[in-house]
Amino acid sequence: MAISIRDEGAKVNSNINVTPMVDVMLVLLIIFMVITPMLQKGVTVDLAKVNNPQQMPDADKEDALIVAVMRNGDVFFGNDRINPDQLTNKIKDRIASRVNKTVYLRADARAKYKSVVDVVDNVRAAGVDDLGLLTDQKKQTNAPGAPTAPTPGASGSE
Repeated sequence: MAISIRDEGAKVNSNINVTPMVDVMLVLLIIFMVITPMLQKGVTVDLAKVNNPQQMPDADKEDALIVAVMRNGDVFFGNDRINPDQLTNKIKDRIASRVNKTVYLRADARAKYKSVVDVVDNVRAAGVDDLGLLTDQKKQTNAPGAPTAPTPGASGSE
């Protein structure tokens, strides 16, 4: 009687198959590339650039009240386009039950001064305690070896 020896261990593949992992990573990359532009809160505005902006982290909160003035004079409250004359009543309604009565203004760098002043007047007429003017960091050209400017931030306050 002969003993048969099985050689099953020789057929085992010990290589790692990375193809499924690469497929999953590419799908995740595509999802993040599609979703990231949608995460921006409010409308897109080309903000004014200043040398020393003051950081306003509360402007990024979910319940922040943001008014945007576009280059052509359109006014947006959050994502809704509104008439500047209606802005006072809308803000009064939103800040009535709030303790923090801060409104943030995102004005386009090339917006007409009169449009921005009218919006500021309407916001002040609503009884707003603080009005934050959101800006971007101006790009500075430094000499080689000089320290770099801080990362772009938001804002100044009125």
